[in-house]
Amino acid sequence: MGRMDAALDKFNQMVNQGVSPDKAVYRCLVLGSCSHGDFVKAKELISEAVNRGLCSNSVFFYSVINDLCKEGKVKEAQDMFHFIVGIGQRPDVIMYTSLMDGYCLVGKVEEALRVLDAMKSAGLQPTAVTYAILLNGYCKIGRIADGLSLFKEMSLSGVKPTTIMYNIILDGLFRSGRTVSAKEKFCMMSESGIPVGIDTYNIVLSGLCKNNCTGEAIELFKKLRAMNVKIDVITLNIMISAMFKTRRIEEAKDLFATISAIGLVPSVVTYSLMMTNFIKEGLLAEADDMFLAVEKANCAPNSRLLNHVVRVLLEKGAVVKGANYLAKLDAKQMSLDVSTISLIVSLFSGEGKLREHVKLLPVKYQPPENSG
Repeated sequence: MGRMDAALDKFNQMVNQGVSPDKAVYRCLVLGSCSHGDFVKAKELISEAVNRGLCSNSVFFYSVINDLCKEGKVKEAQDMFHFIVGIGQRPDVIMYTSLMDGYCLVGKVEEALRVLDAMKSAGLQPTAVTYAILLNGYCKIGRIADGLSLFKEMSLSGVKPTTIMYNIILDGLFRSGRTVSAKEKFCMMSESGIPVGIDTYNIVLSGLCKNNCTGEAIELFKKLRAMNVKIDVITLNIMISAMFKTRRIEEAKDLFATISAIGLVPSVVTYSLMMTNFIKEGLLAEADDMFLAVEKANCAPNSRLLNHVVRVLLEKGAVVKGANYLAKLDAKQMSLDVSTISLIVSLFSGEGKLREHVKLLPVKYQPPENSG
């Protein structure tokens, strides 16, 4: 709070010296007050800015509501919204939509719908962005049927569906296992002339793979390549995973080689996929080679990758290799994930299946002898 107090002191000095603060100064101080939880001061500053005629549009107020919502302080955002209305300001669609987004972010879609009703009652027309936020809110909490109803209502009210809306619906349908409906929506999207980009294709490819339609995903991927659609690393990660899942190891390797060949760069996710799947296939030397490739690339192995590799090795019973990667975690001053710690305790303590190999682990990771 010290820096905020210093900022307010400077502000008061400015006013006392006859310098009129502009909108940017007020905005900065209001946001700072909100982030420090001093909503009384924030409201006082807003009132001052309004009285000085510095808030002729809603951009000033939108940033306050938006920042609070992004921080998960939706109750405070709603309170600030009421205050802004109470001092005679008329919220616009952007402010209402931002508040709805806040409620959706914390899973309170019904509250978001109440804000939508209030917006309509104020004579404002919901936009495509408004509906997209609600769709996403429904899909995030698994209420895909309500999302589909909203999608239909939106279309009937004259709001044209966008690529983003279709992406949200497609992702929601695939996540809920409604593969047939997802494929129908995807066809509808294509036939409606809605732009279909790589983000959409990635959702469809991933959804098909997760719902045991890997063959269809591979066929679609081949079509994309034939159509010269510009794919990205996410696309290739999805397909590498699919190839390993269907035991097409050589094809997975070929796809990995494709990444550099078409001018892309493998991500940490790519390397993790290759290493963990090599380990599952018993190709430990190839997994080690892949790790060396990570270190040579401008893509340093992170804690998540190393923890994942350690878990897969230990689950396979490759204790010596697992211990080597635990040592790498130490050397890079990275910590074990909770799931890695739980696995070590489970495998090496008490009745764990690897308890006789516990001495192979670095001493600091050896569970106490009476654990389990």
